[in-house]
Amino acid sequence: MKKVLVGCPTSYHKEYCFEEYCKGLKALTYKNHDVLLVENSENNEYFNKIKQSLPVIKGPFYESALDRIIASRNILREKVVEGDYDYFLSLEQDVIPPKDIIERLLKHNKKVTTGIYFVHNVLNRNLKLIPLAYKEIPSKNPLPDMRPLNDIELASNSLMKIVSCGLGCVLIHRDILKKIKFRYENKVFDDRFFCIDLYKQKIPIYVDTSVKCKHYILNRPYPWNKIKK
Repeated sequence: MKKVLVGCPTSYHKEYCFEEYCKGLKALTYKNHDVLLVENSENNEYFNKIKQSLPVIKGPFYESALDRIIASRNILREKVVEGDYDYFLSLEQDVIPPKDIIERLLKHNKKVTTGIYFVHNVLNRNLKLIPLAYKEIPSKNPLPDMRPLNDIELASNSLMKIVSCGLGCVLIHRDILKKIKFRYENKVFDDRFFCIDLYKQKIPIYVDTSVKCKHYILNRPYPWNKIKK
């Protein structure tokens, strides 16, 4: 069996969905996986809470949330590359997957495969709920134009090639992590640049639209626009 590390960076900002995340992780049915969170709050209060229920290590604290997230995610990357893991399942703490997500994503035998979860975004000046999975729109630009999956694609319950996704529930092979480090530029999050780096290296991303996850965004007590990037 392929060995999988499941985890994410976290901080006290995500404490509101900790119990749901614990239940989601403990319900996972794939046998050959480990869990590791990297907690990067300034103090140890949330870290001490997590370690009572889940494996966790302390990540570095920086004033910038982006710096904290990147440093913590690259710690997880190193755990996979330097350890005996075949894959990293990047599973953000506010994303609760189907219990068999690992089996379902592994069966496709792809290097990068994501499931579906939804976020609020502004499209045509309207706030809409959209999937964080994007198809390429043909263009002559150095980087691709793209659009979120439409309702027909989401209902297809199939595997399809995409050009960009979030890091909320994506299975990444160790070979990819050897080539690509997590990074950011100009206060744009690392999931965007991870996909840009994949695109530049002609590494495809796939989405299994049958794998739909819960995303705890409505009761989030710390909006991103209130957190220093």
